[in-house]
Amino acid sequence: MRKLIESTFITLNGVIDEPQNWSPPYWDDEHADYSQTLMENVEAQVLGRVTYEGFADAWMSRAGDPTADLFNAMPKYVATRTLTEFKWNAQPLEGDAAEAVRKLKASDGGDLIKYGTGSFSKTLLENKLVDEYHFWIFPVIAEGDNMFHGTGIDITHLDLLGTTTFKSGIVVHKLAPKA
Repeated sequence: MRKLIESTFITLNGVIDEPQNWSPPYWDDEHADYSQTLMENVEAQVLGRVTYEGFADAWMSRAGDPTADLFNAMPKYVATRTLTEFKWNAQPLEGDAAEAVRKLKASDGGDLIKYGTGSFSKTLLENKLVDEYHFWIFPVIAEGDNMFHGTGIDITHLDLLGTTTFKSGIVVHKLAPKA
């Protein structure tokens, strides 16, 4: 069975909104190395519509380095009820998003990775479809939407699998749902 990994950038005050505005000063070799290692067994991306559209705009213009080329070539599965045209090597998750991800996880292939946090993340959490979380906590405070704020999410306990601290101040908590 394929593993689904969620990788999310968060500020100290829990903001997940617009990470392109507050995270770049912390992108360094340690950040790149961790990202590269996280992708080692990943074969495809699972994205919500908003993240997909933002990533497509940002990544399609990048090419020529191994990370960008791998990221662009990787298949993408998008949870959407409104998007009808797909670019950037993507296709929609057909029907119920949770059931489509369950089938995708049961299919042959490498691991799946999900970026971004929103209503799709809540759906995956509620359906116990995420196997591993990588919460990148950045040493910055920003204005914006907080993760799961106001979504009515049930209490969910996680096991700490490990912590990685970067010289830049980023701390990545690797967690899994409690069994």
